[in-house]
Amino acid sequence: MKGNTGNPLALTSLNHISLVCRSVEESIDFYKYVLGFVPVRRPGSFNFNGAWLFGHGIGIHLLQSEDPEKLPKKTEINPKDNHISFQCESIDAVEKKLTEMGIEYVRQLVEEGGIYVDQLFFHDPDDFMVEICNCDKLPVIPLVGEMARSCSRVNLHQPQPTQQQPIVHVQVQPLLKLD
Repeated sequence: MKGNTGNPLALTSLNHISLVCRSVEESIDFYKYVLGFVPVRRPGSFNFNGAWLFGHGIGIHLLQSEDPEKLPKKTEINPKDNHISFQCESIDAVEKKLTEMGIEYVRQLVEEGGIYVDQLFFHDPDDFMVEICNCDKLPVIPLVGEMARSCSRVNLHQPQPTQQQPIVHVQVQPLLKLD
């Protein structure tokens, strides 16, 4: 695999994550009412219980466990565990809402080169870790040969110069709105 650079599989985006659930219905409620996802149609040819949701540019596919009691249970919120992360507009507003909803969370502050990033970690009903952050403050700096970029989808096409690279100006075309 060494020497593979660029995009050898010609990937275009993250489509979805798939999660096995103790209760699909409970997980639907969590992803709808806590994270703002919307249920969408899934193929009728599937012969197993599940649901598809969409939001924030990605899909979440929920699959009913055949043996829910055998799914691992986690009691500790460990930010170093597997997780999915979402950007937010206001970390303080998210923290307030989680408190109002009675959702237990852990808050962390990360500092890198004078840039501070707030992170909130909590579990979904099946103990899968969710992170909410303002990580778009932190530039994504490739280790070699590429332009530094922001984590923000808004700033995705606005490269930030590194010491090795010249400044490049990119004109971003507005996205078409589909009804």
